[in-house]
Amino acid sequence: MKFQIEDVTVYFPYDNIYPEQYAYMLELKRALDAKGHCLLEMPTGTGKTIALLSLITSYVLSKPHAPLKLLYCTRTVHEMEKTLAELKLLHEYQIRHLGPAAKILALGLSSRKNLCVNPRVLAAENRDSVDAGCRKLTASWVRALAAENPSVRTCEFFEQYERAGSAAVLPPGVYTLQDLRIFGKEKGWCPYYLARHMVQFANVVVYSYQYLLDPKVAGIISKEMQKESVVVFDEAHNIDNVCIEALSVSVRRQTIEGARRNLHRMSQEIDKFKATDAGRLRAEYNRLVEGLALRGDLPATDAWLANPALPDDILKEAVPGNIRRAEHFLQVLRRLVQYLEGRLDTENVEKEGPVAFVTSILNHAGIDQKTLKFCFDRLHSLMMTLEITDTDEFLHIQTICDFATLVGTYARGFSIIIEPFDERMPHIPDPVLQLCCHDASLAIRPVFERFQSVVITSGTLSPIDLYPRLLNFNPVVSRSFTMSLTRDCICPMVLTRGSDQLPVSTKFDMRSDLGVVRNYGRLLLEMASVVPDGIVCFFVSYSYMDGIVNTWNETGILKEIMQHKLVFIETQDVVETTLALDNYRKACDCGRGAIFFSVARGKVAEGIDFDRHYGRLVIMFGVPFQYTLSKILLARLEYLRDTFQIKEGDFLTFDALRQAAQCVGRVIRSKADYGMMIFADKRYSRHDKRSKLPSWILSHLHDAHLNLSTDMALHTAREFLRKMAQPYDKTGGSTGRKTLLSQEDLEKMVEGSLVDSLF
Repeated sequence: MKFQIEDVTVYFPYDNIYPEQYAYMLELKRALDAKGHCLLEMPTGTGKTIALLSLITSYVLSKPHAPLKLLYCTRTVHEMEKTLAELKLLHEYQIRHLGPAAKILALGLSSRKNLCVNPRVLAAENRDSVDAGCRKLTASWVRALAAENPSVRTCEFFEQYERAGSAAVLPPGVYTLQDLRIFGKEKGWCPYYLARHMVQFANVVVYSYQYLLDPKVAGIISKEMQKESVVVFDEAHNIDNVCIEALSVSVRRQTIEGARRNLHRMSQEIDKFKATDAGRLRAEYNRLVEGLALRGDLPATDAWLANPALPDDILKEAVPGNIRRAEHFLQVLRRLVQYLEGRLDTENVEKEGPVAFVTSILNHAGIDQKTLKFCFDRLHSLMMTLEITDTDEFLHIQTICDFATLVGTYARGFSIIIEPFDERMPHIPDPVLQLCCHDASLAIRPVFERFQSVVITSGTLSPIDLYPRLLNFNPVVSRSFTMSLTRDCICPMVLTRGSDQLPVSTKFDMRSDLGVVRNYGRLLLEMASVVPDGIVCFFVSYSYMDGIVNTWNETGILKEIMQHKLVFIETQDVVETTLALDNYRKACDCGRGAIFFSVARGKVAEGIDFDRHYGRLVIMFGVPFQYTLSKILLARLEYLRDTFQIKEGDFLTFDALRQAAQCVGRVIRSKADYGMMIFADKRYSRHDKRSKLPSWILSHLHDAHLNLSTDMALHTAREFLRKMAQPYDKTGGSTGRKTLLSQEDLEKMVEGSLVDSLF
């Protein structure tokens, strides 16, 4: 369908549109017109992605004099592929209506592991090994050597791509990762480098958050992007955690030992060069004396990592004199590694600010702040000069230099925390030194400053007013949308006690109570006997899930549950979990249904949809608070309180409730779907906790369902399932609640006759 939103003709590839999609587009257009940032919360399963893509691409088509580029960030490769598939559909629709004028270039960009087509390189297991395998075949010095000696191996795909030169371009179209690989194989070109080159010319780029938020990656991939870009962070409820992880570094004993090995190897390489090619080391020294930047003129294959500090904070001056000579720099790194090893050898938890830590390094190891700040750039220069390609072997010394550069650059927003062991396993010594970033606004600030509009959107952004404070920005639009439904197909319930009227909760003093564990087991058993198809259960942590399942097994409850449905469990192993999910889906397809045990904050809670018969009920056992004795969390809470005046309790509740909402949101993926959500913990009955849930869940949570016992919840579930089994009018014409708008409805609505019946 085709309709007007003010001066923009929107091309929407479906015959009908949801009212909330239309409202979402209106708010999004306001933000684009204002050239500002916005926060938009939209219920899961209401077509957020296609609404975004339709409005932004149509906006660009309507204003050809001001071309906008769309940078669409997703969290997983699976979400990236889904977004590109939607865009493909939209692109075909626009071309049908507008012809060649609507042609765009859109592509997904991912790591070499997902884009490489060279079987020799792909044989490596992990991403770092694939990256290193690629560099061993494509580094500029390897290729120079191969030109003289044909027996030196290179990558035929990269060589053909280089030979094609300016002819190596992608024709207009929408390319998923699979499409890029197929195109690369057909042409004999490397899809990874082709995609990286074409990113600058593409109208739409879909990639991971890290490409914009992590300075180590953004410095290479995203530094060329124009200011007239719209950046979308989809599923952005955890964006503050992604920002913090991008600027945090951990050093363990293994890191120290690995760094020593790396330094020894580099020392051998330097001796070798001194004997055979001393000129190269001298040339590097002269380059550093002149203060010439290394970054600009590096071939794409050699620029493998950027500086870990943010672009505005990097010094634009010459490398300090005491680390210009390679052997002097290695001496400095040896002293730094020795100092860090000494700090790891502690029996107490220690916490320091960056300033005190840098002073301590100066006093004990004689390394000043400026030298620390240049560690990463100096290491990068040295590895280029020594022509090191197996960069996966040098990850440990990179980590040490990352740490040094960050601690030398930032005086605020960070803490150094040294823990001699994990508090949950105090008998196993495992010392770790962590540079923890507490300020999420640091990593995202360059994105807000550089790009015209940043859209932060998700199904769970409640309470929405906390995000501007956490990320330190002023949105021009901040809206939360509810779901327009023809029938009440969501049934949230708060279960506060078992059939024996004992309260249930995962509060620390109650979680190991046998009565609570038994009541949770009886709840699942009763539900398994009446709910058809799939049931998904979320626990607050892996350790709690292990404990409760063990107890159920010993008391025979698990055996009773298994008589109704098969049980599958998420583990910390990705392969095992994928297998369990596949088998869970097969069991649901067979008709008897199944039960899937999962963990809040786990992989399944973040990205797997349990639509239709794969999820008719989701049970959230407890409130998924973070581990509140974690020293890192306590330091962050202190920083948030002092800097942004966010109270500890407010942040912890906000964080726990957004995770709970994310878990239960997995069950409903469209308006034709239906499902129940049980919040099994007495704390959800408190208004201060419950009010932090998204409005689209709260609007269906009736007062009668706020304080249920197991038998009452069972009765409610039976009633709900019976009601959902009846045929219903999908358009909502008979109920007077329109949830699918046709072109005519929209035209009437714009005239003002339908607005009241919609909202």
